[in-house]
This record gives sequence, structure tokens and C-alpha cells, in this order.
Amino acid sequence: MKLYLVQHGDAASSETDGARPLTPKGRRDVERLGEFLVRNGVSVSCIIHSGKLRAQQTAEAIASRLPGNVAVEAREGLNPNDRARAAAQLVVDSGDNMMVVGHLPLLSKLVSRLVTGSKEPALVTFLPGTAVCLERSEPGRWTVAWMVRPELLGQ
Repeated sequence: MKLYLVQHGDAASSETDGARPLTPKGRRDVERLGEFLVRNGVSVSCIIHSGKLRAQQTAEAIASRLPGNVAVEAREGLNPNDRARAAAQLVVDSGDNMMVVGHLPLLSKLVSRLVTGSKEPALVTFLPGTAVCLERSEPGRWTVAWMVRPELLGQ
């Protein structure tokens, strides 16, 4: 099983727009990320996100580029300060490749929880529009397969 963890794209500040939609840069970054994922054969059965507008927009932009009819769904437990243990249970229960679009600090803690069993220390540094691929080789055994940040995807 592969798990793709994606931090939402660059979002408007809460002073500019309280709903915090993606900025034009954020939209371009996640569109390039989606194209990168397609070029590299990524497929998922579903994309789950926190329900916040910036995460929803990121999930929908990526899903629109992936092959097949990818379900996009908001789920509880994926907000910035939610517990990594509860978020880990969401993905552990799935047997299919899936994507989680969310926020910091949750995503960073989730990577650490799955790979080491503890939410600290941080193993990867997310930026808006970053994707990390984790691979489960056997129950309870996750490794970091790869990571890509927006600056690696070009302009």
C-alpha cells in the first residue's frame, strides 16, 4: 500500500480572506504536483481532506488530473492540530493506495507516527504543495519512499 500525504497549496492569509482559498501560486503548484503524480504513475482509490477550503481545492485539483474516478471526501480528524494517532488509524484501516491532503503540524506528526511509532521528531519538512509518499511493506511497517516539494517541479 502507498500513502500520499500532501500539504495544501499556498493559501490566502486569513486577513485577506477568512476562508483561506488557494492563491494563484498555490493553484499552480498543486496543478504541477498533480501532473507530476500522473507522469509517475500514481493512482489512488480516494483522496481525503480536512474540509477546509484550501485542502478541498488542493484535493480536487489533484484528483482532476489522476486516472480513474478518484473519490474526494472531507473527513474528521485531519485539521492542523488534530491527533496524529487518530489520523494514523484512518489510513491504517485502508488497504488501498490513498492520499491525505491536510495541514501542518498534523502531516509532519503523521509521517513520524507511521514511520517511527512516535509523533516526534519530525522526519520531513513540508512546505505548501509538498507531497510525501509512504509505503507499507507489511502491517505496521512504513517507510518514506519519496518526497517532492514545489520548487522541484519547475515554474
